[in-house]
Amino acid sequence: MKEIIPYGDRAILINFDQRIDPEINQAVIQLGQAIEAAGWAGVQYLIPAYSSLTLAYDPSLTTFPILKKAIKALHEVSSVSSSRGHRTIIIPVCYEEHFAWDLAHIAQASQLSPEAVIRLHTSTTYRVYMLGFLPGFVYLGRLPEALKCKRKTTPRLKVPAQAVALAGFQTGIYPSEAPGGWQIVGKTPVRVFDPRLEDPFLFRAGDSVSFRSISRKEFEQIEQEEIHLKYKPQIQYD
Repeated sequence: MKEIIPYGDRAILINFDQRIDPEINQAVIQLGQAIEAAGWAGVQYLIPAYSSLTLAYDPSLTTFPILKKAIKALHEVSSVSSSRGHRTIIIPVCYEEHFAWDLAHIAQASQLSPEAVIRLHTSTTYRVYMLGFLPGFVYLGRLPEALKCKRKTTPRLKVPAQAVALAGFQTGIYPSEAPGGWQIVGKTPVRVFDPRLEDPFLFRAGDSVSFRSISRKEFEQIEQEEIHLKYKPQIQYD
């Protein structure tokens, strides 16, 4: 942990070394879990990111100096492994042309065939580094070196919900329709953010995610199951 600083008058920013690194991200997640388990008065919510943790609090119930002291003490003993089971979530993706708006561009830029791009994208297991940008938007890394790609020069005004996309060394899934500049390689029928559910978020920071290629027919079958809340994503527990 590098520093603990005020973030406005009712939040704290806890910074670790500022780089994308699985071990740093795991330390962020473990500290957040330890704070949740401690149940400190006044703590309202926590937001883990790649290499930082934001803690929001009620200033009528606690103060920055009290929380800073407690965070330092807790950090010294929170480096043990998380008690939560590690999850790997398998996400089906249709890479057919109807959904894969930028697949041909990525293939050309990487000097690969579209089939090779799909093989690389589905052969990697990704880490959920953080959720952000939109409720449920998941930032996954790291992409294979060959799939590194630039964001679009002119972002689209509308990217459809559940579009699977690439940018830099990251891949992600749009949880809802929104403007966006990532390169779209396919679409999943799985809702990664569903406000109909008690827990609307499919992913949490620290999960692993892998993709499997499906046909348009299977996409439509899963989509119908999703509409009626009958589809359950495949989740493996370590």
